[in-house]
Amino acid sequence: MEQISSGKVISTILKHDAKVTSYKIALLRAINDVVLSFPDLRHYNQDVAVPLRVLAEYWIAYYWPFVEPNKPIFQGQRAKLNGETRNDMAFRPALAALRLRWEQELETVSRPSDGFFVINEMRVARKRALYSQDFLKAYQQAINKISKALENPIQYAGPGHWTVFAQPVKYEELEGLAVPVPGTQSSDKCLVIQAELWQSFQTLSLWVEALCIHEWCLFSEGVEQGSTQQVDRGDIYRLLTDRPDNRRPLTWERNNIDLLLVEGHEFVCPWTEKRIRSGVSYDLDHLVPVSIYPINELWNLVPADPDFNSRVKRHYLPSSEKLQQARQYLELTYEQYGVSKALAKALREDVAIRFLTVGHNVTNFPTLVTGAVVRLIDQVAESRNIARF
Repeated sequence: MEQISSGKVISTILKHDAKVTSYKIALLRAINDVVLSFPDLRHYNQDVAVPLRVLAEYWIAYYWPFVEPNKPIFQGQRAKLNGETRNDMAFRPALAALRLRWEQELETVSRPSDGFFVINEMRVARKRALYSQDFLKAYQQAINKISKALENPIQYAGPGHWTVFAQPVKYEELEGLAVPVPGTQSSDKCLVIQAELWQSFQTLSLWVEALCIHEWCLFSEGVEQGSTQQVDRGDIYRLLTDRPDNRRPLTWERNNIDLLLVEGHEFVCPWTEKRIRSGVSYDLDHLVPVSIYPINELWNLVPADPDFNSRVKRHYLPSSEKLQQARQYLELTYEQYGVSKALAKALREDVAIRFLTVGHNVTNFPTLVTGAVVRLIDQVAESRNIARF
């Protein structure tokens, strides 16, 4: 499959494939987000195995605003079976239950983008510990239901059956024929994305995202909403593009960093070169801002000058030149995290679920992490055309 034909495949599925639900659109958007989230996989130039549960995580985020109990937005026709109206989405009850449970846990009203916040919390072990077993069970039930639903658009994408994607199989059955997304288990059922198609998603990421949202808006506007109020494409657009905030304070991270500062260790703001010692105020800066992706993995959190962070950096990404200037201070930050047993463990766990190229190297781990983080930031900025400082 040549790259240009891969691009046409994406366009054809989005614009011309028959659709009874928004599943096909959600599938391509999820693949696009996976490609953006794991940019170092391009260095392998191989087919990529993506667990269905990883794609399901993104579906939780996308469909989150459509399962509000009082204002559901249906994503397909609701056929009748034995006199009862069936759900438009097989996983609607499970996802609605998860959303309700989350609101109860945080004692808050959910925002449309809180699904993104939830899935990123669930990726990080120390964040999962903040939730009850009932919530974790509800989350797993939603993942299982969505993973099963995913097989439908995978099968019917393109003309005929299994013409664009092969039938998902367990990773162990691939026998090393595809490089796995970080964190993939041998028992995970995986969608295999051909190397050329993966590259097309990387090259066309901004276009794919925009086209997915556009087609999703048009599709949802045409769905009969029944007794609920009809929605227009503007309503759908606002829901699909809502940006998350940081609902959880980074108390655990700050406490452990404060312990290092009290012990006499120093950090340096990567943007202003301000030295951060005990007693000096600092922000925990999200290198990739929450408004782009709410990633609270430790590699994405660095002590920084609070004034610069709030006035200049904000929701922007650093330029390539600024990143190169900051490399030594990012590396110093990861070295200092390594001094703390708790932070060192958290950093390694968080890197393992994001960067396959870093591996388990011990001797130059901070350097490798810094390189991977710089490449990710550059890739995100270029792929999504995000403003940089």
